[in-house]
Amino acid sequence: MTKVCIALNAGSSSLKFQIFEADAANERSIVFRGLFERLGGPARFTVKGEDGKQLDETSWQDSDSFGHEKALLHLIAWLQAHKGDRELAAIGHRIVHGGAFYDGPVIIDDNVIANLESLTPLAPLHQPYNLEPVRIVRKRLPKIPQIACFDTSFHATQPEVATTFALPREIRERGVRRYGFHGLSYEYIASVLQEHDPALARGRVVVAHLGSGASLCALDHGRSIATTMGLSALDGIPMGTRCGSIDPGAVFFMIRELGLSADAAEKMLYTKAGLLGVSGLSNDMRVLREAAPTNPDARRAIDLFIYRIRREIGSLTAALGGLDGLIFTAGIGENDVATRAEVVNGLAWTGLQLDEGANTRRGPKISRGSGPSAWIIPTNEELVIARQMRRVIADKLQPAAAARA
Repeated sequence: MTKVCIALNAGSSSLKFQIFEADAANERSIVFRGLFERLGGPARFTVKGEDGKQLDETSWQDSDSFGHEKALLHLIAWLQAHKGDRELAAIGHRIVHGGAFYDGPVIIDDNVIANLESLTPLAPLHQPYNLEPVRIVRKRLPKIPQIACFDTSFHATQPEVATTFALPREIRERGVRRYGFHGLSYEYIASVLQEHDPALARGRVVVAHLGSGASLCALDHGRSIATTMGLSALDGIPMGTRCGSIDPGAVFFMIRELGLSADAAEKMLYTKAGLLGVSGLSNDMRVLREAAPTNPDARRAIDLFIYRIRREIGSLTAALGGLDGLIFTAGIGENDVATRAEVVNGLAWTGLQLDEGANTRRGPKISRGSGPSAWIIPTNEELVIARQMRRVIADKLQPAAAARA
């Protein structure tokens, strides 16, 4: 009987999954991978095999109220029908915020859930949806171990000066500090950079995780030393619907002078700002690119996005003491030719030179010359979840089983 583990990545209206052999010698050996999208509406399920061929596609109508629980039950039933000689060993979850509680993966129990629920105010767009599948599995499959893998953990290597806010000690001691996010993505990039450029893997690198959620991270010898996000997932560069860095005084102004409640101000900063807020049109870079030639607000949103990325790369380059390479990843970073070109062309002062042909061909290397190099490397957060699950299974679950025997 082959044991398998499921890596789950839950969003507000989506559920991505990859299924790996629990003890595979080839850690990238994927048994199945797939996606539920448009949960809560006209949901759609697709799944592919290890060869990349699509094995199934199913859709549901709006009236079906197809949410996370039905999605998980459908996935489990599908696996039962296609499991062969496979047995489910564990389920791993992407959890956005681990706070000061966790700097590595943990087996989920009641105490872990309570700790993670307490962090919901710091990640209101993510934490509730990350935890929902945990509760569903505990109810439906109570004997299956579940493991939490945190986006914040990778940044635990940052020095204190990079994580400290200039606030009184009593506030800092309550956990108000910079944590950083997208750590599973950054951990993956750090782990595969050796395959692309061994010298760069030991150098000073900025990774640009550019998607609906977006941030940048400075890596020195593959370790996080600074990042653009902070206490919450609002900080840093503008995102699809999130504001990025903002003067705290602007929040007080909105509350006191514009009459917004604290909840309304928070909702606006998380869901109505960013590319959507500036453009008044969309949070989708593809839509904005198409509209930009005739829509000044769409162009303004793009220009602000690019400007903030270049400015933050300058900041992270200062933290690194120089720049050896720039990595683009995630949806916009991997797919938007124009964004990559505009960012790199604005960084000529670093010595970066764009190879336009390679950029159009999607690289992986998109720079030329003897200065810093630029790359496109697709991320794989689910593989990092699987790696962390295997580690926990080997270190904690198996010894416990041996002791019981």
